[in-house]
Amino acid sequence: MPEKKTIERTRTTKRHGKSPSTQAGEFVPEEIEHIREGQHGARSTRQAIAIGLSREPALSLTINPSTEYG
Repeated sequence: MPEKKTIERTRTTKRHGKSPSTQAGEFVPEEIEHIREGQHGARSTRQAIAIGLSREPALSLTINPSTEYG
């Protein structure tokens, strides 16, 4: 479960009218920190980004899938 401060930052971002991907991006630094602390078995920052962005359904954020990367 995301930390309370991260959830609050995400809600603030949503109130300011930022895009859903920006809102979900608030979870990424937290996940990178968890990996550095050894709380995850992830090995790379790409995995941290994927984990962070996967946390977005907890707050009912809707991200449109990008077709840029195939």
